[in-house]
Amino acid sequence: MTKALTTRMAQFGALLGLTLLLACQTPAVVVPPPVVVAPPQPQGPPPKPKIALVLGGGAARGFAHIGVIRTLEQEKIPVDLVVGTSVGSLIGAIYAADRNSFELEWTAFQLQKEDLFDFGVLSTVAGMGFAKGDKLEAWVKGHIKPANIEQLKIPFAAVATDLNWGQKVVLDRGSVARAVRASSAIPGVFQPVQHQGKILVDGGVVDNIPISVARARGADIVIAVDISANVGNTDITNLLGVSLQAANIMFALNVEHSKKDADVLISPAIGDVGTLDFTQKKRCMEAGIVAAQQSMPAIRQAIDKWVAARTSGTAPVSQRP
Repeated sequence: MTKALTTRMAQFGALLGLTLLLACQTPAVVVPPPVVVAPPQPQGPPPKPKIALVLGGGAARGFAHIGVIRTLEQEKIPVDLVVGTSVGSLIGAIYAADRNSFELEWTAFQLQKEDLFDFGVLSTVAGMGFAKGDKLEAWVKGHIKPANIEQLKIPFAAVATDLNWGQKVVLDRGSVARAVRASSAIPGVFQPVQHQGKILVDGGVVDNIPISVARARGADIVIAVDISANVGNTDITNLLGVSLQAANIMFALNVEHSKKDADVLISPAIGDVGTLDFTQKKRCMEAGIVAAQQSMPAIRQAIDKWVAARTSGTAPVSQRP
């Protein structure tokens, strides 16, 4: 065997051995790249219901509305809409102008019976009421800075009654003072008000606690304040007393029908306060505070229930129990 052949055979053997060695080795494990999991995205804030505050009529007992509003503000319950009838429209407009319960209290406590009732013999004999209502309108103009409803900080509506046709009239634009005057024109006590092409009287004739108006304006939760009187009254001695008592009976009866539609009904214990008794301001306000504090669990429950339903995607048909 030649030397060259021996060398080639040696090279071939070496190559064959290397091949066999590589074939016996365990193949390399391919490690896939790590899976990167994106961190959970932060969820937005929970949805918030549109909360309406509906303030009923009741003349001097309306100071209880101030206590309710103060409590809602202290408890940080937002008010997105205010709807009021009669004195409820007056207190509601003052609050909607500034969204400040302390300013509301300061302004409202300056109010005296003489600021509202411009009684006159001529009005009683030749007119359609004991008082004209000019004083009330002037007082509102002097104490509420925005002239028009559209300029108020909180959306607002006052409710009046069309005297000719007996229909509910919702005043949510134009003069604040005129709207409050019309909404507060108790039949037989104040002269009717010509406004927006209609002859208007107190909204309590058709709806003294206008919850339906708040619903129609998209309210998810309605907090209503009922200050309708205890209609029992054995101290009726003149024509004015007859007119006020007749109005009280009418207002209380339609409240019984409409108040069932509130999510939360607040009823301050002031049924014995006279319609024109402006000496009970502090007591009425304190009764409003107490009643609102007692209603806070129900208010928070209504809000929580609404939020839970929207978060789960199953909106309830109604918030009312």
